[in-house]
Amino acid sequence: MRDVAIVAFAQTDHVRSSEALSEVEMLMPVLHDVLGRTGLRTGDIGFTCSGSSDYLAGRAFSFTMALDGVGAWPPIAESHVEMDGAWALYEAWVELLTGEADTALVYSYGKSSPGSVRDVLTRQLDPYYLAPLWPDSVALAALQAQALIDAGETDEQALAAIAARSRTDAEDNPHAQLRGPRPQGDYVVRPLRTGDCPPVGDGAAAVVLAAGDRARELCERPAWIRGMDHRIEPHALGVRDLTDSPSARLAAERAGAFERPVDTAELHAPFTSQEVVLRRALRLGDSVRVNASGGALAANPVMAAGLVRIGEAAAAVHRGASHRALAHATSGPCLQQNLVAVLEGEPHVR
Repeated sequence: MRDVAIVAFAQTDHVRSSEALSEVEMLMPVLHDVLGRTGLRTGDIGFTCSGSSDYLAGRAFSFTMALDGVGAWPPIAESHVEMDGAWALYEAWVELLTGEADTALVYSYGKSSPGSVRDVLTRQLDPYYLAPLWPDSVALAALQAQALIDAGETDEQALAAIAARSRTDAEDNPHAQLRGPRPQGDYVVRPLRTGDCPPVGDGAAAVVLAAGDRARELCERPAWIRGMDHRIEPHALGVRDLTDSPSARLAAERAGAFERPVDTAELHAPFTSQEVVLRRALRLGDSVRVNASGGALAANPVMAAGLVRIGEAAAAVHRGASHRALAHATSGPCLQQNLVAVLEGEPHVR
């Protein structure tokens, strides 16, 4: 297979509300930024793929409006996934592997502030048994957290330590929405407190992929994608063990994450309890730096947070802070869908 790398990453400053901006206005600076880092123009891109949600936008085919920020004339090779942008990146990666293009632009965005994102996310549930009950995303995460506590895998003090570490690490991330330690706050849904839950906010992210020597021309130290895979748990929560994530483990195995140790991991864990599950499933020891960017607990733009995790891992490789990094993205309730990518830098920096 061809060698494909992430050569550039950009993101917005994630904020509580971007009410004054449309999706296009929020996205355009990010697209200009990521292309500017490579010197490419829109016409130089061989394939474009985006990720977003019509449910968040509140209108059908909302992604077509975002294309105004890309520039769809002259006609471009373009695709879209109704998923987090991490899955758009997967599609673009496959496109480059097949030789259909040498470069790709991937972007995603989400505005959660206009409505109740907790209610919107119930539409991901099984439409016959679960969705009619309207259990929101925090309530379902609380079920998972309580299952972990009952199994002796964690406790509320350990969850609070995860929240404090993540938001302390985010102090060095100028794009994060929440920075610095803060009180855990009151219970949202027991046993999860405010500090165990992600912030509601708006944001966007974009990456540029390139294959082979083209990647080396565009980036001093490309983040080579050594493997990527995604898997899904059963749709019915009642047949799952919420204290484990077999799909994340299998995706990591298929992506080659267990072949050699990683030094960095960016985990898409919107709730503190989910980091507990993922650390064990992905076999991450104490020597691995987890969520140096602050992770989704510091900024969680729905439909972009997974792509941000991959972008942050790639950025660590670009600047030489990591040689072999694992990036994870999730979608659905209680880590239902999981994508894992393994990124590596070349030992010699030009």
